[in-house]
Amino acid sequence: MEADMSDPDGDVRQRQPAMKRFHEILLLIGQLNYTWTNTESLLIYLIAGLANVDKETAVIIFLTLNTTRARIELVERLAKMAKTPSDRRQEILAATQQLGRQAKLRNKYSHCIYSFDETGDQASTQLMAIFDSKDTIKYGKIEQIDDAELARISEAIDQIMKINKGIWGIVERYSFPR
Repeated sequence: MEADMSDPDGDVRQRQPAMKRFHEILLLIGQLNYTWTNTESLLIYLIAGLANVDKETAVIIFLTLNTTRARIELVERLAKMAKTPSDRRQEILAATQQLGRQAKLRNKYSHCIYSFDETGDQASTQLMAIFDSKDTIKYGKIEQIDDAELARISEAIDQIMKINKGIWGIVERYSFPR
């Protein structure tokens, strides 16, 4: 049995080339989220090593903290303790600072509504955040997802992958629990 590949406006096969952009954007945002989540979870090993606990305990600590910011702050505070050797501290703080810089873009794409035109070629985001000023309130800032923005997302993915490898290097170098 063959699926009906047409729609009221015509043959869907005629629309597929235009939908390529739609799929490209969704794939890239999916890669951003996957890469981010995979890398953020490595904070578990930094928590385990710095707090001198087993992985299971570190997982519970990690999951108890419900924001990326809280997890990064915990790792940074543990790294800043006097018992952490200076070179190790600097390596870990450099990794968490890099991760924090990438968090801004990841948060944007995790906390927005996406809009596409009927062809799937024009895309935009509407941020789901409130911006308070002294006497006004704004919400729902709309931004286009153009080629420059897609390049920015791709660069963020590459940077997050480098951070991932850096954290693994720290975990291995200092024999943190795995």
